[in-house]
Amino acid sequence: MIKKLSFFISIILFGSVFGQKDKEVLQKQNADLKKQISSINASLNQTKQESKLSISYLNAVNQKITLREKVYTNTQKEKRFIEDDIYKRQLEINKNNRELEVLRKNYAEILVKAYKTKGVQNKVTFILSSKNIGEALSRVEYLKRYSEYQDKKAAEITNKATEIKRNIALKKKSMSEKDNLLIAQKKDLATIEIERKQKQDLLNEFKKNEARLTAELRQKQAQSKDLERQIRNIIAEEIRLAKAKEEAERKAEAERKRLADIAAKKEKERIEAENKARLAAAEAERKRAEAESKKAAELAAKRIEEERKLAESNKTAERKAAAEKATRDAAERAKAASEKLAAAKANEDAINKRNEDAKDEAEKKVMKSYGVGSTVGSNFADNKGRIAFPVERGSVTHRFGRQPHPVFKNIVEENIGIKIAVAKGTKARCVFPGVVSSIQSINGSRTVVVKHGNYFTVYSNLASTLVKANQQVSAGTLIGEVGSDFDESITLDFQIWKGEDPIDPLGWVSY
Repeated sequence: MIKKLSFFISIILFGSVFGQKDKEVLQKQNADLKKQISSINASLNQTKQESKLSISYLNAVNQKITLREKVYTNTQKEKRFIEDDIYKRQLEINKNNRELEVLRKNYAEILVKAYKTKGVQNKVTFILSSKNIGEALSRVEYLKRYSEYQDKKAAEITNKATEIKRNIALKKKSMSEKDNLLIAQKKDLATIEIERKQKQDLLNEFKKNEARLTAELRQKQAQSKDLERQIRNIIAEEIRLAKAKEEAERKAEAERKRLADIAAKKEKERIEAENKARLAAAEAERKRAEAESKKAAELAAKRIEEERKLAESNKTAERKAAAEKATRDAAERAKAASEKLAAAKANEDAINKRNEDAKDEAEKKVMKSYGVGSTVGSNFADNKGRIAFPVERGSVTHRFGRQPHPVFKNIVEENIGIKIAVAKGTKARCVFPGVVSSIQSINGSRTVVVKHGNYFTVYSNLASTLVKANQQVSAGTLIGEVGSDFDESITLDFQIWKGEDPIDPLGWVSY
């Protein structure tokens, strides 16, 4: 039974180590969540004087309530960890108390036994009554060990009592921590209820002003359609001009290529004529070397044959030696002629290679001088998902595509981009290198279109602009200051177009 209980306590202790780590993680998460709540509160305090009846304001309130609920959920988990710790401490205290009771009982039995035998009072008599010096020394050692054993048991009792006090103190600390957590939870619950009521009051205010807000919203949608039409026209014109430029460039490229081919052909013919004499001389030298090599080889073969016949006819040694020498001389001449032929071939090959290299280099030079093959493409598509966000800090209030209105369920919005709520004074920034294609003043606000090859980015609802048409811009270049929307919220309308088709920006920017 004791073994099973010890095993159970060990499992709890093992789990408590991980519980402590989890508790610290929850506390860190709550600290981060509270920072976010504080930031949202600061933003709401700044914007509530401007307009409370805006979707961005409602989204901020919703976000704050969500964060509060996460804090409360984490606090609930933290409370369970503390309760587990209290339970674990109580188990340890109970276990320590049982062990202390056993230690005290054993120590009492030792003292009773010592009293009955009067070992402590009669140590000297016990030693002196020994039969010899060896037995006396053994009794001295026995008494020493017996005394050390008593001291050890007394120390165990003291340590166990100290451990019990420490666990009781830790338990009280956890109980106090739990009490403080419960107080914080009550405050959090009260705050959540207040904020939920504020949200409901805000929704009621929306409902109360539904007719006005709906009319303004429909007017804004009509303006958005007009803006979309104008952007489509701008982009269509850009694409038309780009295609016309591309066609003109294609024709110009073809003409440059034709002229370059003619010039390159003439240059190659000139180089060919200049090298003709050298090539003819090299070819003649190779042919002479081939004739000499052939003649030397034939002579060498003849000498070998003569030497063989002479050896067969058993002529004099002198004639035999002369024949051998003639054979060696013929072989050396054949070798020299072969080497001369190889050198002549190598020289001819080198002249041919230099000739071809000179013609290739001349062709490249001519093509470059005529500007053939010098176009450069865009890599916007290669950076999908890694393109910069158009503002330093902001929250998306309206997403791409067909979306139900968050308050008025009878209204469906068609968004060709996203809307980003930002703080007053925020400046939109270019998301990718490109060229400012167009700057338009539409419906009282400014719109900037930036061209990135076959893609376009659009920055609308700007109060002012900081770029000019045809300006080269980089990622991060400030485009202009974001203006207020019809509900007085500071909102950037951001779009990405692939050719003449709008696409979802959230699939492209790193948000």
